[in-house]
Amino acid sequence: MDLIPNHPDKNPNPKTTNMITTAAASPSSSSSSSSSLSRYENQKRRDWNTFCQYLRNHRPPLSSPSCSGAHVLEFLRYLDQFGKTKVHHQSCTFFGLPNPPAPCPCPLRQAWGSLDALIGRLRAAYEENGGPPETNPFGARAVRIYLREVRDFQAKARGVSYDKKRKRVNKQKASPMQSQPQGQSAMANYSGPAI
Repeated sequence: MDLIPNHPDKNPNPKTTNMITTAAASPSSSSSSSSSLSRYENQKRRDWNTFCQYLRNHRPPLSSPSCSGAHVLEFLRYLDQFGKTKVHHQSCTFFGLPNPPAPCPCPLRQAWGSLDALIGRLRAAYEENGGPPETNPFGARAVRIYLREVRDFQAKARGVSYDKKRKRVNKQKASPMQSQPQGQSAMANYSGPAI
């Protein structure tokens, strides 16, 4: 029986993970320790390693305690070069079309959903690595505003709505309480215990 080698830095769904985050997996991590962690925990560890590498390569180099919301914004803009989502300029003829009929020269960017998930993982990783919650740069107001602006612009540029969808109630699985005529409660049919 052949065993498939465990590759913690390979992403089975490249659309949901940034190319830069998968490339930054620690080479010294063993496959046994990474297989015991959940997919979320593995991704969070890779994202944290990527961010720490970014801080080390920063000029001047930074440490995570000295990092601010401005450095997080620089990091998010840096990640845009690895994006796979077409974001149309306002001058593009396909601006606002969800499925453009032809290619255009507009840039590829990180999708808002990917950035939002990345910030959530990094916010948790910062605190797990000893950072105080009150100074967490990933929860800074500037980062929240940036993510909101990216979401709104991408929604307009791509013609995609990011509104939360309401959960539909399946009529076939309606409970007996819901199947009663209006104004009649289930207690109205209750005659009491049988004597």
